[in-house]
Order: sequence, then structure tokens, then C-alpha cells
Amino acid sequence: MRFRGWTIFVTGGAGFIGSAVVRHLLQDTHARVVNIDKLTYAANLESLPGTAGNMNYFFEKQCICDGLGLRRLFEKYQPDAVMNLAAESHVDRSIDGPAEFIQTNVVGTFTILQEALRHWRSLSGEKRKHFRFLHISTDEVFGSLGDEGFFTETTAYAPNSPYSASKASSDHLVRAWHHTYELPTLVTNCSNNYGPYHFPEKLIPHMIIRGLAGESLPVYGDGKNIRDWLYVEDHAKALSLVLERGSIGETYNIGGRNERTNLHVVERICDLLDEISPNPSGSHRNLINFVPDRPGHDRRYAIDASKLERELGWRAEEDFETGIYKTVRWYVDHQPWWRAIANRGYTAKRIGLNR
Repeated sequence: MRFRGWTIFVTGGAGFIGSAVVRHLLQDTHARVVNIDKLTYAANLESLPGTAGNMNYFFEKQCICDGLGLRRLFEKYQPDAVMNLAAESHVDRSIDGPAEFIQTNVVGTFTILQEALRHWRSLSGEKRKHFRFLHISTDEVFGSLGDEGFFTETTAYAPNSPYSASKASSDHLVRAWHHTYELPTLVTNCSNNYGPYHFPEKLIPHMIIRGLAGESLPVYGDGKNIRDWLYVEDHAKALSLVLERGSIGETYNIGGRNERTNLHVVERICDLLDEISPNPSGSHRNLINFVPDRPGHDRRYAIDASKLERELGWRAEEDFETGIYKTVRWYVDHQPWWRAIANRGYTAKRIGLNR
């Protein structure tokens, strides 16, 4: 089986995408997985069922901005690869509080690059030859598309939010550490993820949870902003494939080829809730409410994943219709998971209005 004998660091492994990566590696490979996470508000170890007692799983509470703490972990586990998913990721939060995004996404990436470089330089032979540092990023670094075209690996960066600017900075750092220090790095840029275990502040889980409660469903602006939606488990499989077979120094775009307007996404959620968990008051679409738009809201994102598909043979297994059904069904069936988040104090109030 894949990754036999490998020890893989997954930073941010208690987050949404990170936990999907950890679950995939433990279920579908022989990798020894070290989950490194500082457990911020969006992290949740309950997103990793079945890890207790798994001899291939280790958890370390650790911030990636702490170089000495990271160095201890590199020395303790001697990893063969790093998958860097630790990041602040919510655009609205970055508008209200950009400092934390700069600290985690820029300074944190710099710090783990330094410690990975130190570790890689200490290796020899096959261990040094096969070491990989995979940095996971976003399509938001490319800015906003017009009505046509797609983001490719050669699209110029043009970030428009504090979040995307911080991720663009981290991407550039990874590229520089490869070209200057020869650290064997790879970078991926993905489209919008969705699926099980998604923190409730993001669009899809936010709408599902509010819909189940019969609350209004706030849609930013005219609802015609377009995103390319990628089922998180498809993304996790793509990342392990890039780590295993990607070419050093290369960037790979990962997208679902599922462009939808935000309004279409919300309406589809409403229709599925009508089917799965009907509201006695009538259609969930009646709850849709248009609200002032997000400042600097990018109009359209769309990923061209041809390079990944052509060179590594990846294909998304879920289209939007199958993926969104599985997602709505999961939130209906796993209410204790997200209700526990609310019970810990999370409130879904509007942020990011720049006021």
C-alpha cells in the first residue's frame, strides 16, 4: 500500500481540509501520520473519529509559528514529508482582524519552512532524496475572474482580501525556499471545498444549519458570485497524489469543475432540506434574504485542473449534485457534531463588513 514506511506531518490536521487528509491517509495508506495543530476556534479533534488507539496516528498540539517547538517535533519523529495545511482561512475574519492571518499564514509558513529546511539538510541518502514539503493554498490568490476563462498554474497573483494576500505571501515563500535553498517543495491551489466536518462559519454548513433551525438565509449582494466547488474528500485524495507523484518545484491546481453561483448553492441546499428535513412553515427557499455584500467580494473563481488530471491521473469522484446531497445529509445526521461547536460558544453573527 502507498506510503509504507513514511512518516507524514499534517499541520492543521484538526481543521476542515486537514482532518479530511488525516482520515484519508489513515484509511487508505500505510502512512504514519503526525497531526500538528494548535487547536484554534475552527479546529476540532472530533472530526477525526477512530484515531484513538490507531498505532499510525499521533497528535501534537503545536503552533507553526513556534520554531523551537517545531524543531522538537522534527527531531522526535524524523518525518519523510510535510503537508502544510495550517492556516487562518475565513475571508470575513481577515477583514476584521488581518493581523492573525499575517502571523499564521505568513510568519507560520516561514517558520515551518525554516525548520523543514534544517531537518532536510540533516538527512542523507534515500531519506534526503525522497523528502517532500507540500504547501496547500487557495485559488483566491489569483483574484477575480471575468465571465470566461479559468485560473491555471501560470495565472498571475492578484489577491484582493487580507486572507488571500496572506496566502499569496506564503506561496511565494515556499517557491523562494525551493529556488534559493533547494528545499524539495510542491504547491497546490484549490477551489472552494465543502463536505462533512466543515466549520459552521462557511457558506454551505452555515446555510444548512440555519435552514434546519428555520432561520433566515443571508446571501451576500445579488448572490451571483461564482465559485468552483470541490468535495473535500476528493481534495484529500488529490493532495496525497501530489505528495506521492508530483514533480518537485511544481504547482498543481485542484478544482472540481463545478461552477455555481452562491444563490444556486443556497437554493439547492433549500431544496434538499425540503426533501430530507421538511419545514412545517413551507419551502426553505422562503428563508433566503439578500444582505449587503462583503467588501472586495471577488466575482468569480474557476480552476483549470488539467495539469493534475493529465500528469497525475486525478479525477474528482463527486460532482456538485452528489457532493451537496452527501453534505446536507451528513449535517442532518450528525447534529451533535455541530451543536457541540455552538455549545462551546461559537455564534454565527455577521462579520467582515469593514465598519
